[in-house]
Amino acid sequence: MLTDTIIEDDRWSEMGFEALAEAAAEAAFLHLGMEARDFEIAVLACDDARIAELNTEFRDKPTPTNVLSWPSEERGAEVDGDTPSAPEGLDPELGDIAIAFETCAREAETAGKPMADHVTHLVVHGVLHLLGYDHIRDKDATLMEGLETAILGKMGLSDPYEI
Repeated sequence: MLTDTIIEDDRWSEMGFEALAEAAAEAAFLHLGMEARDFEIAVLACDDARIAELNTEFRDKPTPTNVLSWPSEERGAEVDGDTPSAPEGLDPELGDIAIAFETCAREAETAGKPMADHVTHLVVHGVLHLLGYDHIRDKDATLMEGLETAILGKMGLSDPYEI
């Protein structure tokens, strides 16, 4: 399996999060032409209180957020809009993702989207971060959002950035 899931909040189990996370991560790898079986990602399915602790500890932001990611090494592109470093030679342990139930549920409800669709998007988003994609610079954001939209589209899900 590509994902090693740790479920701290039982509500994630009730929605079948482990299978959802695996499918989302595999779809990202497939779209990028990478062999998912060569890599491992740790995924923490937690609540807002836990992710707020992590957000405080690692980003000095004492609030909950929807998803956090920690790549095992820096992989980002030096030039805005360029593709991150090639997958050859990547550490097989790509890094960690944490996702918070309450924030995801609230965002899904606000957007009028099924929780599973929103969570799938956020897992794909986290996986792309682990692979070096980012959205801080404008062209990087365009590249990353385009990939997310394409990956989710292949999964039969709507564009998460469509207004």
